[in-house]
Amino acid sequence: MGIKGLVESGYLNSIPPEYVFPSNLNDLEVEEVPTVDFSQLTAGTPDERSKAIQVIGKACREWGFFMVINHSMPRRLMDEMLNVGERFFDLAEEEKQDHAGKELFDPIRCGTGFNNGLGNVFLWRDYLKVHVHPHFHAPHKPADFRIRIAAACYESLSTMPRPELVMGMPPHSDHGILTLLMQNDVCGLQILHNGKWVPVNPLLILFLSTQGIIWRYILTNGRYESVVHQVVVNSNATRMTIATGHGPPLGAIISPAAELVDSENHPPKYQGMKYRDYIELQQTNQLEGKSCLDRVRI
Repeated sequence: MGIKGLVESGYLNSIPPEYVFPSNLNDLEVEEVPTVDFSQLTAGTPDERSKAIQVIGKACREWGFFMVINHSMPRRLMDEMLNVGERFFDLAEEEKQDHAGKELFDPIRCGTGFNNGLGNVFLWRDYLKVHVHPHFHAPHKPADFRIRIAAACYESLSTMPRPELVMGMPPHSDHGILTLLMQNDVCGLQILHNGKWVPVNPLLILFLSTQGIIWRYILTNGRYESVVHQVVVNSNATRMTIATGHGPPLGAIISPAAELVDSENHPPKYQGMKYRDYIELQQTNQLEGKSCLDRVRI
């Protein structure tokens, strides 16, 4: 049974012990996340474009994360994407189980948690992941899902009685190069900056851009950061997120870019490996910050 079904069963008076997550959610920092005006990159003056590029560069070095405004995606389309995602999670449990993928690289896969085969603590979330490139995959229900959605991941964090005891997603970094993240107006996302958790206000954003581990791994040899982030659970409303992950082909060898490596001052910090192998390393182990990156460090 998914988290939504568990909550709506009517029998949830306390948190099942396997979902209690040890964490410190009080260590928060009041700080503003960098914001990029995308219109300055596409339609601004040369000076505005230069300043926007500098903002992106600084955000990548210091945060590994930035918000994007004025990106020109219609609000109507964004609302439709969120709506069809909610309707998928409103399907009967039996219908959703048609897409309960058994293998890591199944093109359509839904479930809960991250890897319930590892550890004793489960995550308070339902998710649907679909592969959209090079071939577009989508569930047959809702009927308009294929039309409305051009995203690779859905996550639904259901309401529950004790949000401080559970975790939607523990601290982690994404495995790809870049993740575009759209969310509804329910708070929950937090990013780690200078040792403190910074809450991201969804009322101020349209899109979030987070740099994945491969961004740091293949392009910058450690010069840019891959953001560590987590998702906490809201007791009053359901949080919906649409995440579109971007990465190289599964068979590509990922290693530090040759232009950023030299034997004297900037030796390679990570060993080369296939992108498929890295995903398997991350997805079949505990989700703990950048632990997978540490395992391939030279």
